[in-house]
Amino acid sequence: MIKNITQSARIYAQALIQTAKDGKISFDDILSDLDNIKKIIENSNDLKEILNTPAVPVEKKIEIIEDVFTSQIKPDILNFLKIIAEKKRFSELDLIIDAFKKEYDEIKNIKRITVISAVDITDEYKNKILTKLQDKLQKNVIADWEIDASIIGGLIIHIDDNIIDTSIKNKLENLSKNIIKGNL
Repeated sequence: MIKNITQSARIYAQALIQTAKDGKISFDDILSDLDNIKKIIENSNDLKEILNTPAVPVEKKIEIIEDVFTSQIKPDILNFLKIIAEKKRFSELDLIIDAFKKEYDEIKNIKRITVISAVDITDEYKNKILTKLQDKLQKNVIADWEIDASIIGGLIIHIDDNIIDTSIKNKLENLSKNIIKGNL
């Protein structure tokens, strides 16, 4: 879910986009490195705290960034991390990544959705859902599949701020409301 992206996060994301457009590094490599960075930071509360704490000197942050990430990511992305540390914007890294992904999706004609089902559904059924959504949206659809037994059956599909709810739970709730209102 994309949070409220700040203007500065958009500017830094645009710098990454421009780096890819200039051919210095591919969009996919940037995306892969950003996901890798996010994963490494999320797995270390100490690292997250040090990089986000204003009391830690910039020089120390850069030293830590080099120690942790030099062998993990491409040099251009390593330099990018150093720049956001120097500019005291490391606390916006998640927003920068979100802004990059949003722009990346626009460039690559991708729509990310979430599909919730009561039970695990087969790959064949998943492909049918994706095909229908791709035809409807005229985009390459990438789905995050989730299971929530409380919906009883059917699907809930989140597309941006829109929700398509065909769950049995929703149908039962609507039926109950109609009975209470006397609309049956």
